[in-house]
Order: sequence, then C-alpha cells, then structure tokens
Amino acid sequence: MKVLIVGSGGREHAIAWKVAQSERVDKIYCAPGNAGIEEYAECVNIGAMEFDKLTEFAVAEGIDLTVVGMDDPLVGGIVNAFEEKGLRVFGPRQLAAMIEGSKAFSKDLMKKYHIPTAAYENFDDPQKALEYLETAKMPIVLKADGLALGKGVLICNTLEEAKDGVKTIMEDKQFGSAGNRMVIEEFMTGREVSVLCFCDGTHVVPMTSAQDHKRAEDGDQGLNTGGMGTFSPSPFYTPEIAAFCEENIYKPTMAAMKAEGRDFVGILFVGLMLTEDGPKVLEYNARFGDPEAQVVLPRMKTDIIDVFEACIDGRLDEIQLEFEDNAAVCVVLASAGYPVKYDKGFVIDGLDTFKEHDGYYCFHAGTKRTEAGIVTNGGRVLGVTAKGSDLKEARANAYKATEWVRFDNKYMRHDIGKAIDEA
Repeated sequence: MKVLIVGSGGREHAIAWKVAQSERVDKIYCAPGNAGIEEYAECVNIGAMEFDKLTEFAVAEGIDLTVVGMDDPLVGGIVNAFEEKGLRVFGPRQLAAMIEGSKAFSKDLMKKYHIPTAAYENFDDPQKALEYLETAKMPIVLKADGLALGKGVLICNTLEEAKDGVKTIMEDKQFGSAGNRMVIEEFMTGREVSVLCFCDGTHVVPMTSAQDHKRAEDGDQGLNTGGMGTFSPSPFYTPEIAAFCEENIYKPTMAAMKAEGRDFVGILFVGLMLTEDGPKVLEYNARFGDPEAQVVLPRMKTDIIDVFEACIDGRLDEIQLEFEDNAAVCVVLASAGYPVKYDKGFVIDGLDTFKEHDGYYCFHAGTKRTEAGIVTNGGRVLGVTAKGSDLKEARANAYKATEWVRFDNKYMRHDIGKAIDEA
C-alpha cells in the first residue's frame, strides 16, 4: 500500500511511525510533514488546506489510503474532497467534523441526546454574554466556538476576569473568527481524562486512556497551550468508569450523530471530567489528540492500517484492539515564551540518542531541516516519550530522555504525570 498522511506536527509524526510498522505498507508520504517525519515518509511540499493539490497528488501517485491528522482540513471538508475523487480516506466528513468545529453545535447535541456535560449557554452577541455573566456563578469557563489550536478556552475565577474574557474572545478576536460565537459553561471539578475512540459510523471502539496537561507552567499555571505533555493510562479511569462512559457517552454520541445525518467515521476524541456526579464531557475533537497520540500509539499492538480500513468499511466490530500492559509518558519540549512569543531557528542536538534505546521516542512537532541541521520551527518543538512497566517508571524514563536533547531556549514543564505519584 501507498499511504499519505496530512499534517505536520507531533501527532502526524506518531501516526507515520505507527503506519511504518505495518507490513501492508510499502511507501508513506506526508504533506507537508516535518524534519522528524522524513525518517518514515517522503515529505511533500503541499499545505494541509490545499485540497485540490492534495487530491491531484493522491491520484497521480496512486495513493491507497490517506490519513488526515489535523482539525482544520477535516472541518474544512478534506474528506469530502478526497471521496469525490474516489479516493480512500480516513477521517470524518465535513458534517461530522462539526462536532469539533463548533463547540455550540456539540453542546447542543449533548443537551438534545442527554449526554452528560456541563450546563451552558451559547452567545453571538458580546453584550448578551456580559449580561448573563452578571447572574452567573464563578469560576466559569468561556470557550471560543470555533477552532483555536487548542487555546480558545478561558477559565475565569472572578466576574472581572470573565468580562475581560468576553472582550478577548468576541471583541478583540484573539482567536480570530473562532470567537464570533462563544459558549459559557459551568466550571467542573475533578480529574481530566482523554479517551480516543475509533469509529465507523455505527460502532465505537475506545483506545487506552490518557491525560493531557494544557497549561504552560508547572502546577497547571499559565496560559492554555496545545498540550505540554501526557501520560497513559490514567489510573483514575477505572474499568467501572470506562463501562459507564461507553454506555452513556461514546455509544450515545455515535447514535446521536447518525440520527442527525452526520455519521461519524474516524477518531472521536472525548475529553472527560470525572466529577463527583460521574463522568461528563468537557469537549469533543474529531481527530487524534496531540500529544495524546504520542503516548497512546506507542502502546497499541494492533496494526493501525487494519483499524483504519475497518472504520472506512463499517466493520470495526471485527477488530480486536489490543494495547500493551505498560505505561507511557510524553514531555513536550517547547520554545521559551510559548504559547505567546518565541524565537525559532535554534539547532537541535542529541536526536540520534533515541535510536540507541528501545522504548524511547522523540516525536517532532515544530522542526525544520536546514544546512545547519535540524532546527526549532515552532512553539512546541518535540515530544519526548518513554515507556515503562508502570507510570512512575515511564515518567522517570521520559524526564531522563529530555536531557538527551539540547537547543537554545528549551522549555518544559517538570510535573507531567505528577498526579500519578498522588494516585
């Protein structure tokens, strides 16, 4: 098989690495890719939103399967564009990708079909949002409706903060057109868990659990980011909770999307809050999480191509999904100043060390190959992942491996998976 992967981040590197393990695959392309993905794939200089060029390339090269990693092209309708050309593609169609593309849509869906989530209201008028806040209980959560690179969520502890948040999202448009509408929802407390699910439109098969760390600084302080690190599995996601979520969240979500004429085929990412009142949905995404993919895929034993194809063909119920009985931790190495302002172009040393150690991986997020070598080319630069027999060992291994990598302005959190020690 020839496989094309669409995207350029750490998630796409993890997907390429996993696809490369399949004996069914002869050749991998990635558009546009990055310096790390080059190890497994031929990188093609076509942007993820250039649908015409991507489909032309897929036809010309005889691509057997395209895997879309990123949210923007999915919400933009890339799957529809590929299917119109008779090409096999893994990911939700545009109508189904709206589950991530609009938080207002996904909240209304959950309300209509009685899927547990936080109480909320939708607003497209900032003045109405401000009036609502005067009667609301603090703390409160403000969410830009559209795609915002994982950053369009503000947790506000006071009324003043919340009012400033409305201005930031809806008037200053800090998250662009994503802030044309806004969701205001109750603040939930509990443990957060991420569960990625394979879906074929009818059947849903959850993968192993993970937990992300969104805030930029230790102790869950600072601004929201695209993710500063993850661990898998979550010790808080017990078999009892998993069974509850499957019956009350995952299956009902699939059924709800089907009932709405939006059959969901691809990866459904469910962000959960384990509250005192039981698990509730924080958010849905329509693709692999980043950096969740970097800890979930290394633990997956099943050939991922078999799973992708079963999803496309509506026979996911025939797949036995298996994961290793171990743990993985990913620590993101970022550029100092991320997610606001940071410099690029620093040479990265020590990457070859990972080739000498089994169970250690370095997934490239923001890197570029130059004459000087591989250099930093983004806010999140690398995802250093390590496995271990349990979470404590995996965490120790991951932090040990972060010392192998050197570049100017290197920044990371030092408490990824610290909750493990408290469990």
